[in-house]
Amino acid sequence: MIKERSLKRIITFHTTTDAIGFERYCMENGIPGRLIPVPGEISAGCGMCWMVPLEKAEAADRLVKEGILKTEGSYLLTM
Repeated sequence: MIKERSLKRIITFHTTTDAIGFERYCMENGIPGRLIPVPGEISAGCGMCWMVPLEKAEAADRLVKEGILKTEGSYLLTM
């Protein structure tokens, strides 16, 4: 079965500590997503990123925009 590709928000980090801190905060606050290896289309400092379907990305986008947690970049990818 072929999985349908869709737009995802990808949030990258400078360090693994930042990535794990972001994951912990999201899990504790019910923000959807998960840590995955950084896709080959982009480059990031620690090699890990937070992925969330675009339709559920509002809360994660707010964390990035407000600078609540340390991030490196934010991308839209079809995966």
